[in-house]
Amino acid sequence: MTENAPEAVAAFIRNQRVEHGVPHRVSRRVVGVSQTWFYKWRRRPDEPTKREVRRARLEERIIHFFTESGGTYGSPRITLDLWAENWKVSVNTVAEITA
Repeated sequence: MTENAPEAVAAFIRNQRVEHGVPHRVSRRVVGVSQTWFYKWRRRPDEPTKREVRRARLEERIIHFFTESGGTYGSPRITLDLWAENWKVSVNTVAEITA
C-alpha cells in the first residue's frame, strides 16, 4: 500500500483523533479531503465489495475476448460475447473499461 492510498489517508485521520485527540475535522482539512470522502473510506470494508469483485471478473473477460481476437474486437463485439455468457452489461460499460 502506498503512502497516498485512500485507506492510509483515512487511517491517518482516524489515528490523529485516537492518539492525539485531534478532531477529524481538523485532520481532514490539513490533509485536504472532504467529510464525505473520509466517512466513505472510514466505513469501507477490508474485503472488496460485490460490485468490485464483479467488475474485476468483467475486466478479465473483456481482456480475454480482446486478446483472443488478436486485438481486433471493439466494445460492440465484446459486448455480444459477454451477452452470450449471460453477462448483464452495456456496450458503454465495456467501452469505458476498454478505454
